Amino acid sequence: MKPGFKLIFITLPVLAIGVGVLALIVSNRPPPARVILAERATAVRVITTQASQLPPRITGYGLVRPSRVYEAIAQVAGTADYVNPNLEKGEILPAGTVLLRLSQTDFNLGIAQAKANIRAGEAKLAELTVTQLNQIAALDIESRALEIRAREIERIETLTVRGIASAVAMDAAQSSWLLQSQKVQTLINTLSLLPTQQQVQTEQIAVYETSLKSAELDLARTTLTLPFAARVAQTSVEIGQFVRVGQVAAELDGVGSAEIEAQVSISDMLALLRSRQPQAERPKELVPGALSTLLHSLGLNAEVHLRLGEQVLTWPAKVDRISDQIDLKSGTVGVIVRVDSAYTGVRPGTRPPLTKGMFVDVELSAPPLDGIVIPRSALRNGRVFLADADNRLASTPVTTRLMQDEVALITQDLPVGARIVVSFPSPAMEGMLLDVTNDLALEAQLARAGQQP
Repeated sequence: MKPGFKLIFITLPVLAIGVGVLALIVSNRPPPARVILAERATAVRVITTQASQLPPRITGYGLVRPSRVYEAIAQVAGTADYVNPNLEKGEILPAGTVLLRLSQTDFNLGIAQAKANIRAGEAKLAELTVTQLNQIAALDIESRALEIRAREIERIETLTVRGIASAVAMDAAQSSWLLQSQKVQTLINTLSLLPTQQQVQTEQIAVYETSLKSAELDLARTTLTLPFAARVAQTSVEIGQFVRVGQVAAELDGVGSAEIEAQVSISDMLALLRSRQPQAERPKELVPGALSTLLHSLGLNAEVHLRLGEQVLTWPAKVDRISDQIDLKSGTVGVIVRVDSAYTGVRPGTRPPLTKGMFVDVELSAPPLDGIVIPRSALRNGRVFLADADNRLASTPVTTRLMQDEVALITQDLPVGARIVVSFPSPAMEGMLLDVTNDLALEAQLARAGQQP
């Protein structure tokens, strides 16, 4: 068959039939469904704000040391006659325990010598008193004799005028008067010196009495007694050993209380101060002396934690003072706390005493502040995002009173019951529709971080 006839009688009819079938199908097909465009909600997690309280707290670390340390320092030299058998490292001794006694022989001899000197001085003083009385009596006698010599001269002068007595008798009488006058003057001079000699002797007796007290004091110093209950930390003396003046025979740590100088960040300390003080009263610079005064006025509480694996032991403590130095390299300041129950409640195997050298952490806390606790991550450049009543995104500026760990305390700008967005959509546009889910686990975590007022 020719190609022209094939096109006319076969191809065109088939094509026409196909077009007709397609037109029939299209004409009988239902119209396409119309899709109406609607706003899409973005899924977010929110928390509902509640009134709460957050106690400001900071944590520092340090080593335990005893509050009181007794060094048994020898104030006199001598041979150790007695050393307490319990004076061994680690032993706990009660107050009043005799630790060491030095030989007392030399000091007893010194006391005997001082007492002998006092008796000799008192005897000398008594002798001077008797001498004074004798000299007074002698002066009285010699003074009377001098008066007799004077009257004798007057009689001879009268007789000489009458021509009865010679000039030789007059010279002899005057010579006798002069000799008697010399005796009287000698006695007067002697009596005038006696009070001075008595005063010198009295002072000498006082010197001997001082020597006696010094010897008795040295005798008492031969015995070293523990003034308070303490634990032996070091000992360096044996019986028969010669102990020098100033030698440390033993060192003991008091068991009544312990101290920890906790190193805390300066920035954290300033944040703690700011949380307790109005803006107008905030310190402009950190001065250790002024900071100690501020610490006592803040009413801070302290707790000491000793971590032993999974076990954490706790002791209540008291903020005592601030260190006099700031470590500029580490940016820390030392806060010294005192634990009065370092050896209280000790249970062998479960609760050891708080002893020297333990590395502990100290938590300082102030009275709680009222406000609303939110996650720290919910803050964006001083603003928080909220889900409003229509489940649309909104933002508001807030003022944070305290930022601590993973939470922040808002004391204003946020009402109770507001829904804060804690998972941020990207991009975040105000007014966008939200699919809200309450994060109950996060709310419970925030409730544990804060306290119900």
